[in-house]
Amino acid sequence: MFYNAKPHVFEKAKVLRDNMTLAEKDLWKQLSGKKTLGLRFRPQHPIKLIIEIDSGIHQDEKQKEYDIGREADLNKLDINVIRFTNEEVLNHIDDLVKMIIEYCERKMHLPPTP
Repeated sequence: MFYNAKPHVFEKAKVLRDNMTLAEKDLWKQLSGKKTLGLRFRPQHPIKLIIEIDSGIHQDEKQKEYDIGREADLNKLDINVIRFTNEEVLNHIDDLVKMIIEYCERKMHLPPTP
């Protein structure tokens, strides 16, 4: 279990994987199969990089505060968060995949992909 995560965390992750939005499905299709720098991306799984795909609920002030606090807690564990909206994924997926690749290259100290 990653970072001593409890079994219920992984159970909830499975439920979220089984109920992904169209935007989430589109992005994971682009990132699956080690197509991106040979890295393995897994949806709804604890790891060093979290890619959040936010729906309209994340515009709510209470949710924004929660997201900021959660992201700060994750950063303390050396886990980084990249955030996109559903609309960004659905309308600009190629640009977002490029941003994810560039982010990973920086973290891995790799030269930029041409």
